[in-house]
Amino acid sequence: MPALTPLPACSVLLLSGGRGQRMGGADKGLLDWHGRPLIAWLHELVRPLTDDLIISCNRNTERYAAFADCLVSDDDADFQGPLAGIRAGLRAARQPFLLVLPCDAPQLDRALLHELLSQAGERPVVVRQGEFLEPLFSVIPCALQPALELAWQTGERSPQRWLRGLTPVTVECPPGDPRLANFNTPQLLANH
Repeated sequence: MPALTPLPACSVLLLSGGRGQRMGGADKGLLDWHGRPLIAWLHELVRPLTDDLIISCNRNTERYAAFADCLVSDDDADFQGPLAGIRAGLRAARQPFLLVLPCDAPQLDRALLHELLSQAGERPVVVRQGEFLEPLFSVIPCALQPALELAWQTGERSPQRWLRGLTPVTVECPPGDPRLANFNTPQLLANH
């Protein structure tokens, strides 16, 4: 059996900094799913991949601290979206690559993470479903931090637009892939 190619050293960013509007204002990462907070499922999955686990959170820092090596938050208090969390994560990352994941996708599996990380190089690696990039499932070279800072200062707030402009490598996933299911409404959380 051939030896597996080692994965590149990466920091991991779990995005948990949103308003939780579709959850009635609840902090999604801390909502219970099958007896544990959503963030615990992601923590268990990614912990073996890194010694630099970063959580982007704008509240409940004392609860998130148990799941992270480092906590970051947005510069602004007005929740400017996931690109703000990615920006903070890139600034804090200690490894050459940043694996970005949302806190509300507990059905992710190690195979998809390995596929993303095995493609890591000079360009970002992003999951694609059909014509759509899924920028919250990506690997971003930390060397792109200055490029993101420049885009941010010129008003960019869309992770999809920013990553698309960098001609990313894509990892194809079929539409409806359950590994990418975001449990971002009470109904989705309850039905899984």
